Amino acid sequence: MKTNRYSMILFTLLTLLALVLTSCSPSTNPTAAPTPANPNLILATTTSTQDSGLLDILIPLFQEKTGYVVQTVAVGTGAALKMGEEGNADVLLVHAPASEKTLMENGFGKDRFLVMHNDFVIVGPADDPAGIKGTADVVEAFNKLASSGQTFISRGDDSGTDKMEKSLWVKTGVDPSGQAWYLESGQGMGATLTLASEKSAYTLTDRATFLANQANLQLSILFEGVPALLNVYHVITVNPDKWPLVNYEGAMAFANFMTSAETQVVIGQFGMDKYGQPLFFPDADKTDADLGLN
Repeated sequence: MKTNRYSMILFTLLTLLALVLTSCSPSTNPTAAPTPANPNLILATTTSTQDSGLLDILIPLFQEKTGYVVQTVAVGTGAALKMGEEGNADVLLVHAPASEKTLMENGFGKDRFLVMHNDFVIVGPADDPAGIKGTADVVEAFNKLASSGQTFISRGDDSGTDKMEKSLWVKTGVDPSGQAWYLESGQGMGATLTLASEKSAYTLTDRATFLANQANLQLSILFEGVPALLNVYHVITVNPDKWPLVNYEGAMAFANFMTSAETQVVIGQFGMDKYGQPLFFPDADKTDADLGLN
């Protein structure tokens, strides 16, 4: 009888202990973000934000903070804007201000916020056979590229970089299309830089992607530092009035995240540890006019 009584007491104590431990253990992770009603978010963005490695830092932070699951589609800015126009993305992170304004004026974008900037640079072989290093004006530099006959690799993909390059050729009065020295890669910035390196050619690139890939390239920065080569990024939400199925709540969450003080600090520090300089400069507290944009 004593054995049975002791067994019952032991069983009761173990049961009580189990109940206490269960009640003390959280049923959910208190730091986990609540799951949004529609957690799936499609981000259409330029390849430079992907190739530079910036999104590898920011997207996990956003997902952890908000509970959204991001599908990133890294394409040229022209293609990203087209995705927004057709309702095939929820939010855009792009860098072609004139084309962005057209999207907004046509009603396909609902909100547009300034996020950051870096700049474009012209890179090429270190010995600079076209002689553009030391040139004061970017139009003069492009004229030298054309007259030299040295190979120039264009992205040719309607990206923000491609739009900038084409606008510079217009200013020179030179039409490079069909010229033997002018090649179009039809690819993103990382692949275009690789091709330029292989061919000892020149190309126009955003600084961030070049620095992120520089160790694998036989290219040097030969022209930089003029206002005309400013490279500005905005985040745009796709208009739910045009496309009711877009995840506007998620798009606004991403826009608010990108322009938040915390994220802007992350953007401003990105690249410092590896390159000794930031790859992007945060601008959420500025206006387009502050950056010289119309």
